[in-house]
Amino acid sequence: MLRSISRAVRCGIAAAVLGSVLVGCGGDAEPATTAKAQGEKTDVTVEPIKATRELTDANGVKVSLEKTPERIVCLVALCDDILTELGLVPTATNNELLAQPGFLGKEKAKQVKVIPGGFIAPEVEAILSHKPDLVIGLEDTHGKLAPALKGATTFWPVQPEKWQDSVSYLRDVAALTGRTAQGEKAEKTFRTKLADAERTRSDKTALIIYGSDENFGVATPGADVAAGLFPKLADYPWKSRGVDGSYSLEEILAQGVDVLFVETMSFGEADGKLSEKLAKNPLWGKIPAVKNGDVHEVNSEIWAKGRGTRSLGIVLDEAVAALK
Repeated sequence: MLRSISRAVRCGIAAAVLGSVLVGCGGDAEPATTAKAQGEKTDVTVEPIKATRELTDANGVKVSLEKTPERIVCLVALCDDILTELGLVPTATNNELLAQPGFLGKEKAKQVKVIPGGFIAPEVEAILSHKPDLVIGLEDTHGKLAPALKGATTFWPVQPEKWQDSVSYLRDVAALTGRTAQGEKAEKTFRTKLADAERTRSDKTALIIYGSDENFGVATPGADVAAGLFPKLADYPWKSRGVDGSYSLEEILAQGVDVLFVETMSFGEADGKLSEKLAKNPLWGKIPAVKNGDVHEVNSEIWAKGRGTRSLGIVLDEAVAALK
């Protein structure tokens, strides 16, 4: 039986390959029915954003700045996503999101300094060498850096788990940077796109898998921000089984998956697509999505890492097109 990789393995792959942990690699989200999983209809109303230097985010983290931040260092792709939405560029980053289509692009992204040490262990001295006004990192990974950064800069640990968190962080950064109009526009664009996608919800069964080989994983709502959108787009009968949970090809075959999205990840140089490797298993070819040519290799930097409204907007565009 081919089993999905655990939270620890998925996070390890993300750290080594993507330079970022995929937030919510575990979790216990268990939608009981399609209606419950789909949730309430998306409200496209956007409340005004007020500029401020002090706020408390949705997770209860307090952020206080002496001035409007101009030099921001991103240790998590959500930060790069948000700054792009606001028309800003980070002083330095430790991921490759900015080089992707829909963001700065490869040439402009090269102008942004890179923090050495990778996602798991970004070098504190390198971070501080950029004299940041604000450093944004992932709470469960970079929280350990707080003592070393204290007194030299403001460190903001974020922890997005669902699209609403992404919107909330967008609003918070917009308020702190004074880019309120840009924040409102970005939120409106995303909410409208999600609401439009809901109105044309497909009756097909969809699935997102990730990995480098037969030890693939299944992205689940409540454990993956992008996957959390899918119950609004299609039938998505996948729930987290916790850290050690797994789905086999047998189970996937039994669900009759119509459209399959694949996030290929690998250590070091890419050595082939995940879908091509799984094709060696005879069960793979029996999945309806495979038989009908509805397997879509997607950009893992955007689908798995981005988690901000710009990345999620791209996910919506590609998913809706594939689910028609």
